[in-house]
Amino acid sequence: MITLQKTDYTTMEQAASEAGVTLPIEQTEIWAKYQAEIPGRTPWGVYLILRDGQTVAFIAFIDMETHGYHYLRSLHGPTWIAKPDEALERETVEAIAAEVKRADKHVAFIRIDTWFEDGTVPVLSTVPYDQTVVIDVTGGDDAILSRMKRRGRRDVRKSLRECPAECADETDKAIADFAEYYDVMVETGERDGFTPAPITDYSDMISALGADHCRVFAARIDGRVVAWSIVTVNGTHAVRYYAGMRNEVMRLHVTDKLLYNECCMLGAQGITEYDLMGIGSDFAPSLKGLNEFKCKFTEEVTPVAAGRDVPIKKAFYSTLKLAKSVKDGLKK
Repeated sequence: MITLQKTDYTTMEQAASEAGVTLPIEQTEIWAKYQAEIPGRTPWGVYLILRDGQTVAFIAFIDMETHGYHYLRSLHGPTWIAKPDEALERETVEAIAAEVKRADKHVAFIRIDTWFEDGTVPVLSTVPYDQTVVIDVTGGDDAILSRMKRRGRRDVRKSLRECPAECADETDKAIADFAEYYDVMVETGERDGFTPAPITDYSDMISALGADHCRVFAARIDGRVVAWSIVTVNGTHAVRYYAGMRNEVMRLHVTDKLLYNECCMLGAQGITEYDLMGIGSDFAPSLKGLNEFKCKFTEEVTPVAAGRDVPIKKAFYSTLKLAKSVKDGLKK
């Protein structure tokens, strides 16, 4: 039988540590405090998920208020001690939905990450993924390079020989003033067809998480930032959250040099795994354009649980789904 035990972040993080689980940063108290500073987002609840009295998973929710309704998001939650089978996950989804429905009458739906589709529906918004690239950054610089695909090693070595960029951890500089880095993101958005979030979304994130949980790496040519990345860190796990690059350096292999240097610097700081945060697949075909670059840095692709919705107010959720389909139809 699956039950949920309401707890606090300190207890959950301690229980995860004792179980040998590194929680995704989005399931930790430092992330909840950062989210609490964003309008419309409120930490909602933290639970141990028990099977016959034994902890099998952990989950933390953020209440997201948007367009006049509320939903709960648990990014990378539930975090399992061991990957569940379909029956266990389905029972857990049902238990979570029942607890949310009991505890809060305002929640329209929950968005969690699941291995199986049973008991869930495709998300209304965002682009979830079910595969990512995780780079092993242990063993030193040469070992990191040796584990890449042949194409990755070739491109990195070429960048080390020919790319004039200097790469460094610039976390302190970025926390002090993010304007120079944001200008690169604006140019990236214009090139790749997206509108960057306001500068405060990035600057507030790195300031709130702090240097212990967030790094900014940058590549400079003649003292000018030409590429950068924001990387989150929890325990021995790091995730490349955001990245930007100027148009003028696209042919200089700057991103290859920067990413390799990030791997080496993170490895030297005690990180063991560096997640490049999502690639394309049949589940997420719109992300396939990321695969050529990301997949060359490791021989293996890592499957992950993907974002799915669980309607709580089912009639209201159907209305949201219909409104979205009409809106999408008008865009065509």
